[in-house]
Amino acid sequence: MKTKNLSFILAFSLAVISVSSCKKEGKTAPVRFLLTDKPAAYDSVNVHIIAIRVQVNHDEEAWIPINTKDSIYNLLDLQNGITTLIAQDTIPIGVLQQVRFILGDGNKVVVNGISYPLATPSAEESGLKIKIGQSLNETLNSFTLDFDAALSINEENGEYKLHPVIQMK
Repeated sequence: MKTKNLSFILAFSLAVISVSSCKKEGKTAPVRFLLTDKPAAYDSVNVHIIAIRVQVNHDEEAWIPINTKDSIYNLLDLQNGITTLIAQDTIPIGVLQQVRFILGDGNKVVVNGISYPLATPSAEESGLKIKIGQSLNETLNSFTLDFDAALSINEENGEYKLHPVIQMK
């Protein structure tokens, strides 16, 4: 009888430990990404963001998709402390290593009233990567990404190209 009770207590204890450790491994962290911009000498700078993916804990293979609003943002509307929410989701807790923006084909710059397509080499395929390197908390983790349109746009032979300069605030 004592052996059965001891076996039951041992099995129950192992089950409790297993469940507790599984809960720790499955913890998540809420994240949100905001966008803002530094002033630039253009009429408008429209960037089409279709998706955001993140990398947690140096896992090169697993880019986690974030719930993103597929929209075109005029960066010049996001100056002087104005931000806009571009993505929000819950991801596994750990260290947020990188964020990857996937851009669509609606990128344009307006100069002196004339609209020009804004070429985005590789941003529509592999995306724009921003290194973060920050531990995530179980409470809301908010990241404001400052897109510097003035430094990001280059005019080459009448064609405008986007080489993003983005800093985390």
